[in-house]
Amino acid sequence: MEKIKVMFTALIGMLSSLLGVLFIPVMLLVGTNVIDYVTGLMASQNRGEKVKSYKSIKGIMKKVCMWLLVVVGAIVDQLLKYSADTIGITLPFTFLVACIVAIWLICNELLSILENISDIGVKLPPFLLPVVSYIKDQAETKGKIDTDNKSEGE
Repeated sequence: MEKIKVMFTALIGMLSSLLGVLFIPVMLLVGTNVIDYVTGLMASQNRGEKVKSYKSIKGIMKKVCMWLLVVVGAIVDQLLKYSADTIGITLPFTFLVACIVAIWLICNELLSILENISDIGVKLPPFLLPVVSYIKDQAETKGKIDTDNKSEGE
């Protein structure tokens, strides 16, 4: 049992060191992915749906692609950092895009979990859905690039 604790602690430490500021959002995303998957399976019975292996595998692949979106965000962050370093600018953040992507995905998962729980028959607190929607909207707003204000020459 002691070896398992040591291995688990080493794994968490390595992930935390590797991901830095992304560690918490990534762990929250993985946790919400698992909860959404499980509550989706539970809710499927109340929706009159049959659990099929194809649909289940498709859901798992969707979750993996969510993780890949965070990786894409991290790549964009690294490109921004490299570009800024090349021209002599120090950016005051690391993994900003990846964090916004992760937060947006977590909110989507939370909304799906709430739908699943509601379909199971549990009454939701009336403030919970608006709070999660607000956080998602804030992530979308902060990540939005204004493309309407292009210069005349473009």
